[in-house]
Amino acid sequence: MLMRDEFNGYFAVVEGFYVTLEDVLENKGSSRFLLGRHQVEDRSVTLTCSSDANPAAKYTWYEKDGDQNYKHLSSEQHHVFSSIKSSDSGWYWCEAENDLGRQTSRLFIDVKYPPRRPSVSLSPSGLIEEGEPVTLTCSSDANPAANYTWYKEDNKHPIGVKSEYRVPSVTSEDRGHYICMSENQYGQQNSSSLFVDIFYGPKSPLVSVSPPAEILEDSSVTLTCSSDANPAANYTWYKEDKLLSSEQNFTISNIKPEHGGEYHCRVQNRIGSHHSTIQLTVCGGLPLQTMNIAKMILVALLPVLLLVFNLWMRKKKTIGFKPDSKEPKEMLEARASSDETHPAVFH
Repeated sequence: MLMRDEFNGYFAVVEGFYVTLEDVLENKGSSRFLLGRHQVEDRSVTLTCSSDANPAAKYTWYEKDGDQNYKHLSSEQHHVFSSIKSSDSGWYWCEAENDLGRQTSRLFIDVKYPPRRPSVSLSPSGLIEEGEPVTLTCSSDANPAANYTWYKEDNKHPIGVKSEYRVPSVTSEDRGHYICMSENQYGQQNSSSLFVDIFYGPKSPLVSVSPPAEILEDSSVTLTCSSDANPAANYTWYKEDKLLSSEQNFTISNIKPEHGGEYHCRVQNRIGSHHSTIQLTVCGGLPLQTMNIAKMILVALLPVLLLVFNLWMRKKKTIGFKPDSKEPKEMLEARASSDETHPAVFH
């Protein structure tokens, strides 16, 4: 890129590109600059000053140091940057002089470079509670200026495309690690991870009982209460306003029917509190599940038992009327005739 004004030469040095410039300045005399090839940062760049003079001119290179001061660089026709840096951007003067006079001309070197590692900051910097506004800021030294993209944790989709990422009212879901990427046409760079800690009161507690099956008399039961909170919540178990435990888990050993009823879990941190309830019912004697299984088996076997009983009765009846082979035939016939003539009477 080359820009010209009435008395000055301007040159932009782009890292990673080869550029040669010969700019004949439009002031009196014939001094001129030759800028040699330039490569990426940390490579060598040479400034060359040339002037038509007789006797031959002597050359001096200066760099502007501050608003009014000029820093002497060399008394040679060529000035070499053995490893050019972004800090070498600026105005440079060459003075050509002999016994008959002197001429001075200048040029500007603009070193382009990819973004440096971005710095990230969080506002406000203290304790952030749910519902408050939050601003994340990213900045990176780059030439030309960098574009910024914000990401949250391992999410590949950007959540913001400016140097500042604002959340007007944070929630617990906004808690996590954030990364800023700065980029221009010469490269890109990621920031270190920025952790945003959001403080919030306990969410609705989840209560459970272990073992999860029916509760049998004389068994052991553990009640558990859990809640998402930041900072971590404190737990308290109650029954009918009576304090039972200040632990997350509450165990009842050798449980009895009188232990049945409503149990309340209260969770609390410095932001807020919440509570939840669970109902316990203690079963005595055989387990209800065992009784149900026994009933099902009995119902299934009842038709079989009735069939067996019916067959047995029929067989018994048949055996009871079987003729006795030892009794005389005449007596059997007489008994049968007597039974037909005199029916049995039951009193």
